[in-house]
Amino acid sequence: MRFIGTVIEKLQRHPKRVVFPEGTEQRVLQAARQFQALRLGAPILLGDRTKVKETAAALNISLEGIRIINPAESEELENFTRRFLTLRREKGIREAEAREAMMQPNYFGAMMVAMRQADGVVSGVSHITGSVLRPLFQIIKVAPKASTASSCMVMEVGDTRIGENGVLFMADCGVVPDPTVEQLSEIAISTAQLAHHLLNVRPRVAMLSFSTKGSATHPSIGKVQAATALARQKAQKKMFECDFDGELQVDAALVPEIADRKCSDSMVAGRANVLVFPDLNSGNIASKLVRLIGNANAYGQILLGLDRPAADVSRGSNAHDVLGVAAIVGLQAIAYNELWPGAGEILPGE
Repeated sequence: MRFIGTVIEKLQRHPKRVVFPEGTEQRVLQAARQFQALRLGAPILLGDRTKVKETAAALNISLEGIRIINPAESEELENFTRRFLTLRREKGIREAEAREAMMQPNYFGAMMVAMRQADGVVSGVSHITGSVLRPLFQIIKVAPKASTASSCMVMEVGDTRIGENGVLFMADCGVVPDPTVEQLSEIAISTAQLAHHLLNVRPRVAMLSFSTKGSATHPSIGKVQAATALARQKAQKKMFECDFDGELQVDAALVPEIADRKCSDSMVAGRANVLVFPDLNSGNIASKLVRLIGNANAYGQILLGLDRPAADVSRGSNAHDVLGVAAIVGLQAIAYNELWPGAGEILPGE
């Protein structure tokens, strides 16, 4: 709770509206109740009003201060349908299909954020990743000055010697299966920006591999080396103060004693607070291992590079995880343009 407690304190000073498309889910209801009780902002639940109330009553959860919207009965349904039809017209979508899409909570929630009727969206407790990401990519899309949408996990472990006082940013663990050199460099920059935004510290980014500084040879290692160099160039061009190093094995990235033996002159090794994985397989597996075996608090997937704040939580998340992710999404919304210049300036369909 050290990290997320700080996030909560910051958000309490600037409360935001977060929409939860899975309004009948027990964990979502519990998180929304806490979101409102902690004065983080206004939670918005999507779903059949009767079912939401019945589920809340069965759990003895008060809905006071929580807004409930049934997309199928919303006065915004026609407006959202027109907007979505405009967005997808070139794909040949018909009005009936657009309306059907807007009655689905994940689509309706994405449009609420796009139309500035909510500040962020959190979904995924009962939906697979594709069902969460598809509406976001179709409606919110990638921010104007971003070229790659990705995601990261924020992990809070018990050992405060690891990362930044026990906090690690791990990417990409949920979106890009096999990133190119360009994409991997963008993932590194985006995750570093989020780390700086949330912790106000200098990011130390380890570009991970099964090799440390040429201890092995393989084409995948060359990709990591190239991405490291490119990320440095991009950071310098943006005048973003950040350290990158790679390729590094994860022990060299996190353990000072091992770093001293393998790469003693590194500004990152042994002190990394951001871990960038070479592909989605390694990132996803590692993040789940840290959570399960390391008993870490896991907050994510926080989506990076989108035009509005959003997150795709794991179906294995508990209510505390959902609350933490919602708080991070809300905190991002306070100064989202600092992360993504130009984000949110154009409404969908304009």
